[in-house]
Amino acid sequence: MKRRDFLTTTAATVIAILAAGPVLADAMSDAQAIVDKYATKVDKWDGPTTGPKAQEGKSIVVVAADMKNGGILGVTNGIQEAAAAIGWTVTVIDSAGSIDGRTAAFGQAMTLKPSGIIINGFDAVEQKPAMEAAKAAGIPMVSWHAAPAVGPVPEVGVFANVTTDAMEVSKAAANWAYVDAGGKPGVIIFTDSTYAIAIAKADRMKEEIEKLGGTVLEYVDTPIAETSQRMPQLTTTLLQKYGEKWTHSLAINDIYFDFMGPSLAAAGIAGDGAPKSVAAGDGSEGAYQRIRAKQFQSVTVAEPLNLQGWQLIDELNRALAGEQWSGYVSPLHVVTTANVEFDGGPKNTFDPDNGYRDAYKAIWGK
Repeated sequence: MKRRDFLTTTAATVIAILAAGPVLADAMSDAQAIVDKYATKVDKWDGPTTGPKAQEGKSIVVVAADMKNGGILGVTNGIQEAAAAIGWTVTVIDSAGSIDGRTAAFGQAMTLKPSGIIINGFDAVEQKPAMEAAKAAGIPMVSWHAAPAVGPVPEVGVFANVTTDAMEVSKAAANWAYVDAGGKPGVIIFTDSTYAIAIAKADRMKEEIEKLGGTVLEYVDTPIAETSQRMPQLTTTLLQKYGEKWTHSLAINDIYFDFMGPSLAAAGIAGDGAPKSVAAGDGSEGAYQRIRAKQFQSVTVAEPLNLQGWQLIDELNRALAGEQWSGYVSPLHVVTTANVEFDGGPKNTFDPDNGYRDAYKAIWGK
């Protein structure tokens, strides 16, 4: 991707930045370098190349937080694709976005006596009693977005939690907003305190914006499961409250922006106008469509959802074989209108062209 295609900052803005002094100029240069680092093609496999052969004849259950969430759906698709390649059967249970639903789904998973369980998209600590029961039964568990960090979560029996580096995702999102605003962003951050990873990501975005000298106008805690009901009126209220001071929206997930567009349009804001929407995850199909069409979302810091589904199967295979987790941290990708057409973009997803499917099949002997 060419640098000039990526920057939206005008020559006049650059001159203003330089005139403001070396500190702001250095901050802008550093922020642009962070964004550029994650906006290029991901075409080299940097994951595992060795590991156990496929453990044959396994049946696994995916306990999904909410299949209406584009990230969870994308990961589930990857799990199913990888399971077919390794030769396992998969049962997916949709918790439909509620704590009670997840408790019931976990109970249903346990009655199936699976070879392994994949926790897809909810905080592991929330279901600690059920997870302790699975651990006691000797059922290995892996997870996606069940904890803020990558790797094992031994206190709840998770062999490996799969995610990108959530703090880098948040940092990239905040730095894009800083660059795009010419060093003077006024942001509203959307998060959901139900999830530890959501709070960690939102706190990191707030820290980064304020460190750079931008302004956090408001830190909004609103449930992901209720975005369809809450976001339209909330958007209108925030516009009335902040007006042009609100330059960028930063959210921990694309789903917040699924429901903002009509309210922004009703206020006379153009699809590519401010406030511009920047998601620190996950790279949903809807986000890609909005970015391509320049309709009320400018950026998603996408995760390789399908690849992460394959990694979950590989980590579970390692657990079943009695080996250690792989140590792999999957890549992230700053998706903009300038680069939306590569690394899976035509299919509305970040799907790296790095040969990960063949790499995993080679490890499994498939």
